[in-house]
Amino acid sequence: MAEETRLKAGALGAAGITFLVVAAAAPLTIMTGVAPLAISIGGIGAPFGYLAAGVVLAIFSVGFMAMTRHTRGAGAFYSYITLGLGRPLGAASGLLAMLSYNALQIGVYGLLGTQFAAAWTRFTGADAPWWIFSGVGIVLVWALGRRGIDIGAKVVGVLLIAESAILVLLVIAVLFKAGHLSAGTFTPKALTDPGMLAILGFCFAAFMGFESTALYRAEARRPDRTIPRATYAAVAFLAIFYCLVGWAVVQAFGDADVVAAAGADPTGLFFSAMDTYVGAWASDIMYVLVLTSVLASQLAFHNAINRYSLSLAQDGLLPAALGRVHPRYLSPALAGGVQSVLAAVVVAGFAITGADPYLQLMLLVNTPGAIGIVALQALTSAAVLGYFLKRRGVAGARLAIGSGALATLLLAVVLYVLVDKVALLTGADASTNALLVALVPAEILGGVAWALFLKARKPGAYRRIGGDDVRRITTEAGLNQSGPEPVSLKEVTA
Repeated sequence: MAEETRLKAGALGAAGITFLVVAAAAPLTIMTGVAPLAISIGGIGAPFGYLAAGVVLAIFSVGFMAMTRHTRGAGAFYSYITLGLGRPLGAASGLLAMLSYNALQIGVYGLLGTQFAAAWTRFTGADAPWWIFSGVGIVLVWALGRRGIDIGAKVVGVLLIAESAILVLLVIAVLFKAGHLSAGTFTPKALTDPGMLAILGFCFAAFMGFESTALYRAEARRPDRTIPRATYAAVAFLAIFYCLVGWAVVQAFGDADVVAAAGADPTGLFFSAMDTYVGAWASDIMYVLVLTSVLASQLAFHNAINRYSLSLAQDGLLPAALGRVHPRYLSPALAGGVQSVLAAVVVAGFAITGADPYLQLMLLVNTPGAIGIVALQALTSAAVLGYFLKRRGVAGARLAIGSGALATLLLAVVLYVLVDKVALLTGADASTNALLVALVPAEILGGVAWALFLKARKPGAYRRIGGDDVRRITTEAGLNQSGPEPVSLKEVTA
């Protein structure tokens, strides 16, 4: 690979990658901003929903990591779906990943602007428009992303430790001061509450970005060991942490009162608990850390998006210029610049029209991103299943087939529920929700059409879809250019 397209090798260990993907999930922001809404809808069993989502995604990760050992490409979903389901769906998945991650990242600039504007008023007494803070955030994220992945990992690592520590402090205080502790969250009555099904979207959205561990393969030290460790660590940490913190806030108010408290003041639920059990000083600190949490999330998503852009550009699905890296920082700087400009344009559009930064910019823009990621996870599991069914003789195939089949089924159910309950995520009218949902299948169809066009008119570009490792594996296994076909068990699996 030419120097201008090579990322900085050996820059990240398992801890650094884990920090990046967990920071993308923004645990403090999820807990203070979304968990109260989940409790108000799903009842006291809501914290268990995060644990259930973690179990499903852990099953998904088994097949996901098995696929990682067979392709050293940096395309993650894109590379894996290409190998398992063929180049047309692979191309569509790569473009869907770009749409989904951009929607998630850009939408959250509305939350960032809202939170920073509120903090500015709280600590200075003055008012300032939200879009100023969103704009500053875009510039800061671009600058840190341009400096390289090791700088970004250090920044988000520090911020993640701080935001996790303040929530751990709340958990400890509740455990010692709450008096009677209840296991009501885990009872059959709580888990069968009708609202529990409705909050699945919130629970799975809380893990968004964990699968991006594979995107950092080219920059990881000992990637065959580092990437799986980071993936499993991210899923386990988020599932247990979300469940524990959510359960603790239920204990802080009590099983009988927490649902009403969450419904009455969702944004203040955690701050009220912190005031009561730790003190106002801790509440102030948590308020500041909520700001750094969302900033760390934006930086982590920005890095993931840029690596998707780099991979797709090097494979001919995006302009070639986006496939080059900065000569000094060895980062996908041009891709980062384009992504930041896109974010600025979208934020400016919502600001000019006077839209609400939270209810419209964040929720409406985020929704197709959340649906798209779950769809990609389901397609990836199906790709794992298809890939290993044709390679039953390789090591680990049986486990990969089992996890792929189970994860495909479970994620298909989650996707259906997420689409069916989309109004809970957006609060919008039926026509708006239909449009947001339709963006995902429309993009998939568009991606397939683009791949078929390349196959007919530019076969050389078509063969590049999926990257060097897809071409290597398909060539060695005797597969055709359209995608996998049945092959013998004798093949190279390095």
